[in-house]
Amino acid sequence: MSYFAGNCDVAVIGAGHAGIEAALSAARLGAETLIFTINLDTVGNLPCNPSIGGTAKGHLVREIDALGGEMGVAADKTTLQSRMLNLGKGPAVHSLRAQIDRRAYSGYMKGTLERQENLCVKQAEVISLKQENDAWVIETKLGAVYNCKTVILATGTYLKGKIYVGEVSFDSGPDGTFPATELSKSLLELNLPLRRFKTGTPARVLKSSIDFSKLEVQEGDKNIVPFSYRTKVLPENSVVCHIGYTNDETKSVILDNLHRSPLFSGKIEGVGPRYCPSIEDKIVRFADKPRHQLFIEPCGADTEEMYLQGMSSSLPEDVQIAFYRTIAGLENMKIMRNAYAIEYDCIDPVALNPTLEFIDFPGLFGAGQFNGSSGYEEAAAQGLIAGINAAHKVLGREPFTLSRASSYIGTLIDDLVTKGCSDPYRMMTSRSEYRLILRQDNADERLMPLGRKLGLIDEETFKEFEEKIAKKQAEIDRLNKTFIAPGNALNEMLISVGTAPLDTGCRLADLVKRPQLTYKMLASFDKDRPLLSDEICEKVQTEIKYEGYIIRQQAQVNEMLRLESKVIPKDICYKDVYGLRLEAAEKLERVRPDNIGRASRISGVSPADISVLLIYLEKEKNNG
Repeated sequence: MSYFAGNCDVAVIGAGHAGIEAALSAARLGAETLIFTINLDTVGNLPCNPSIGGTAKGHLVREIDALGGEMGVAADKTTLQSRMLNLGKGPAVHSLRAQIDRRAYSGYMKGTLERQENLCVKQAEVISLKQENDAWVIETKLGAVYNCKTVILATGTYLKGKIYVGEVSFDSGPDGTFPATELSKSLLELNLPLRRFKTGTPARVLKSSIDFSKLEVQEGDKNIVPFSYRTKVLPENSVVCHIGYTNDETKSVILDNLHRSPLFSGKIEGVGPRYCPSIEDKIVRFADKPRHQLFIEPCGADTEEMYLQGMSSSLPEDVQIAFYRTIAGLENMKIMRNAYAIEYDCIDPVALNPTLEFIDFPGLFGAGQFNGSSGYEEAAAQGLIAGINAAHKVLGREPFTLSRASSYIGTLIDDLVTKGCSDPYRMMTSRSEYRLILRQDNADERLMPLGRKLGLIDEETFKEFEEKIAKKQAEIDRLNKTFIAPGNALNEMLISVGTAPLDTGCRLADLVKRPQLTYKMLASFDKDRPLLSDEICEKVQTEIKYEGYIIRQQAQVNEMLRLESKVIPKDICYKDVYGLRLEAAEKLERVRPDNIGRASRISGVSPADISVLLIYLEKEKNNG
């Protein structure tokens, strides 16, 4: 028997990384929010890698934080080891990554949800979702019925989840939790475009069974940089990680048992992640490689579980034991949790608007792996945007979207809803054509004013931001105005680093632009240099050193914004556009882009098609 349990403005189904940010943002904006999870002990779980950030993902965390999200704060409070990646490359690809205490992270997020005003946390499995008039009706397995103005689906890998370990398979969510099977049936009845994806995770092994003397040590950074702009007490490096390598014996064991892998036997139907393949997939795809790297990382401060990054697998348990033990340092390892593959339902994201609301189902939103993406950070970013827009819809405010030129979050969402994805989508710096101006270090400058305008950034945080930017700009202006004369000490330093000495005086800014020099190296020759934080110093150096490239990229951004200002009417019939190719018309009809810029990025729509569309729109405008 079902019973009426209550009303809410925003219902969030799922309390993973997408669901958390969705629920917090909606509640903080003033919407009465209800978040459902199958198990309260798995709120904010990290079922795969116990880390936050990484290449491009660190950018996403910074952007989430600049908009008022919670992931960066939680990561800083639960960091075990922090490292800035890609420091040997340009600043556009510098990305922060932190090893996280997974239980502490989950506990922090659970407590944050519980203490949030306007938010109710509920352990319940949602089995049915129906649309009735202007509302959505949710029913739980225990018969509770809720009327909701908006709903955000953030189901992660739970939706009709199925675990594979060799010849064994069974219905399950991640980490041995219950799957959401009945909800999947309900979504099919709504005619949502569901499809099947797959991901996997490596084994967790007992720390005391590892011989660390045979592994390379990977230390954390000496100077730690936090994820969150709100973090006052810096995280500390309390652990080290280790690096190991596979070998010919590892390869032989895997190849001899490849027929037992559900990935190669055909048992797994779902499409797996292209950029995070299993070890058996890597052995087959990169047959010429003599070895593959793996990272041995702790799962927490109070657990003996160690995570084997780079070694996910769906091979049988006995084969896992055999191939892991071929690796130096793991000869006597004991598996605590087996590696497995998990298959799950998700949607084709081209069914969504850039607000992450379904085109054909007003009030229904999708976020995270449900939208075809992979990764905690990608999920959290989408959850934040979906939560903002669900709340705005209820509260009668304007939709909130981000462009590709503004952020990696904008790039992520635009890629999903415009281009779609044929396998689990992972954010990479190469996906952004504007990555030089979408750096990790300037996420606050790009997005914090928007976070403040939304009401998700508090006054104190924003005031600190404004003061920091004022100091940075004042220093850039000073360096552009200050001239320095050639001198013996200065010229000797220039020669020592391999750059030409000065014949005449020049601006300090021009010296900073020299490839071999840094802003800090000139400190002893700059008596008027103010005392600035390392963060501001890095910002000053990057903006001066890459000024020409930044100006050039900004011109590209301006052209993109010009195209995006050309709005396409919602009621346009693409089949009536004379000269438009049939394939282009079908793709445009399916995606329904709201502007020319977005239309130009749809796969299968050529520049010639865009020209035809522009001419048609101009004629319609003149005739109107």
